[in-house]
Amino acid sequence: MRIVIAEDDALLREGLTLLLRNEGIEVAAATDNPDDFLTAVAEHEPDIAVVDVRMPPTFTDEGLKAAVEARRRHPKLAVLVLSAWVEQSYAHELLAGTSGGVGYLLKERVGKVADFLDSLHRVANGGTALDPEVVSQLLVRRKTDDALSVLSPREREVLGLMAEGLSNAAIGERLVVSAGAVHKHIGNVFLKLGLNSEDGSGDRRVQAVLAYLDR
Repeated sequence: MRIVIAEDDALLREGLTLLLRNEGIEVAAATDNPDDFLTAVAEHEPDIAVVDVRMPPTFTDEGLKAAVEARRRHPKLAVLVLSAWVEQSYAHELLAGTSGGVGYLLKERVGKVADFLDSLHRVANGGTALDPEVVSQLLVRRKTDDALSVLSPREREVLGLMAEGLSNAAIGERLVVSAGAVHKHIGNVFLKLGLNSEDGSGDRRVQAVLAYLDR
């Protein structure tokens, strides 16, 4: 796996580089601004980019815009975005119309190395990884129109974990229930929310859930 990093914080940038290289992952370039990031992506053709949302010069959404532009220029590029806090508009823009290979994590999640690496590999393999706090806020927003009232508390838990990108097995481990129970809950979620459950692909399933949460 080849990675390009875009992070203006020197300490975090160097820390990520060291962490990934220690895991045997090739870090092709580590940049501190959007222009150098886009140049590095074009030059190294990485499998995935890890990008900070807020970068110079205004420290608003330059990183996100660069990530979206990189995906436009290189459709096969996976992108994992890091942010200090949940910014829903950024999550919506990143995920809009995506076919997978995207993630949105809070920077505090990087400190949980195993979780971060799991998310990184999932996104690089074409999946989706959303921070639980991002999912939580999307769920809260959907609840304002009472659309989720048809789901039981357990089904809402399952919906949130699906949106994070977890597999059935991972959901079962998180909730300490059997695979059969997870399958049943997911079936109920799709049925009650009117989502297409015919395609068993994990990524398509997550995309359907995200589309529901965001529509």
